Amino acid sequence: MSYEAIQFEKIPETRVGWITLNRPDRLNAINQQMRKELLGLLEKLREDDQVRVVVIQGAGEKAFSAGADLTEFGGGPPHRFAESGGFSSAPAEFPKPVIAAIDGYCLGGGMELALACDFRLVSKRSQLGQPEIHLGLIPGGGGTQRLARLVGVPRAKEMCMMGDRLTAEQAYEWGLVDHLYENEEFAEKVSEFAGELACRAPIAVRLAKQIIDEGCQAPLATALLLEREAFALLFTTEDMKEGMDAFLNKRQPQFKGK
Repeated sequence: MSYEAIQFEKIPETRVGWITLNRPDRLNAINQQMRKELLGLLEKLREDDQVRVVVIQGAGEKAFSAGADLTEFGGGPPHRFAESGGFSSAPAEFPKPVIAAIDGYCLGGGMELALACDFRLVSKRSQLGQPEIHLGLIPGGGGTQRLARLVGVPRAKEMCMMGDRLTAEQAYEWGLVDHLYENEEFAEKVSEFAGELACRAPIAVRLAKQIIDEGCQAPLATALLLEREAFALLFTTEDMKEGMDAFLNKRQPQFKGK
């Protein structure tokens, strides 16, 4: 497939797919073309057994994404913006783990896209925030809700109402990002993390993602029931047998996703 606003590279030996937001001249601002291409690509990757983990990164050396392309905000019915929410939810709804590799500015809609990912890895030079309030707006792609669940209500209110940028160190202290790396080792560390995650049992990883995400929104008793059912289901997989055999024979397991 050829793309205009994104790039994609699949590395079969590591089973990692790399999606690059490819508008570096606009700090990878998110436009309609990027939304369409990313949604379409993730849909194709659902059934691609050669890809177990997806990494989303930004092109260039300045930004993951500085947010929505404001040149597209003029005109059109209000419901057009409500319908675009599926883009920022796509990583959360994707069955495989998605990593946001944040190197540089991660603001507005770019921040919301990263919030929907399972992991956020960040370089020390990065800046993160929800600056929509400076435009007389609020985050409209999950920022208010995912932030509150991730960093707590008071800090989410501060980010959305003040609109200030966080340093990478502050974002890490608040629990907004999962791993903080030196600038010069960032690319290597992201590759290592993604590669190790792709080596884990794919079916178990998918179920862990689904049950953690859905269980957090359910009563505890319901969530525990989902967990027990998934645990029992995994006993029927070849990967479980491979994992047990590898453990008993002191070798590395070779999971096949079966």
